[in-house]
Amino acid sequence: MSTVVITGANRGIGLELAKQLNGRGDDIIALCRKASAALQGLDVRIEEEIDVVADNLEETLKSRLANVQIDLLINNAGILEYNEFDDLDLASIRRQFDVNAVGPLRVASALSANVSSPGKLAFITSRMGSIEDNTSGGRYGYRASKCALNMFAKSISHDLASRKIAVSILHPGFVRTDMTRGNGHVEPEESARNLINRIDEMTMENTGTFRHANGETLPW
Repeated sequence: MSTVVITGANRGIGLELAKQLNGRGDDIIALCRKASAALQGLDVRIEEEIDVVADNLEETLKSRLANVQIDLLINNAGILEYNEFDDLDLASIRRQFDVNAVGPLRVASALSANVSSPGKLAFITSRMGSIEDNTSGGRYGYRASKCALNMFAKSISHDLASRKIAVSILHPGFVRTDMTRGNGHVEPEESARNLINRIDEMTMENTGTFRHANGETLPW
């Protein structure tokens, strides 16, 4: 049995990851701002009022998880807001950067001492953060924030290598969730299943790689 901490576990991909990992016997600690009824229905430990942009985030995480040894930390919390070139909402862009990039960096920093050696750290990102793969423009805040997250995660993979903590940077696919307004190509159940397969494949040999949940290696 592994101890797994998941941020943004109250709905969508995070909820499904919690459900499937718990179903196979892992001990889940679900972090969220407010637990959904679906999350409360799972046999997992829930830590509410965890906001990745809160000023006291690091202090809160270190206090609540002080004696927890983590085998796998999944940084999943994120937001998607729509910003186009002719309608630049700078507050929205900053908000997405804080939640999608700086938030996961803060979580990883706060809990890195809790992660076992060897251990695993997964970042749920998006191929929309790929510069090479950007063929359509738009989504300024989301694209930039996920690109920054990819860079943060890549740096973390180097900084934690001496502790044998493998880092994975994972695109879940275009998933039908509330965040995508129900649009997408795959359901959360399939995406979570594929993500778990990729996480299980994580080693120090492939640490720091940017991969699609289907196993494809993605361009930066």
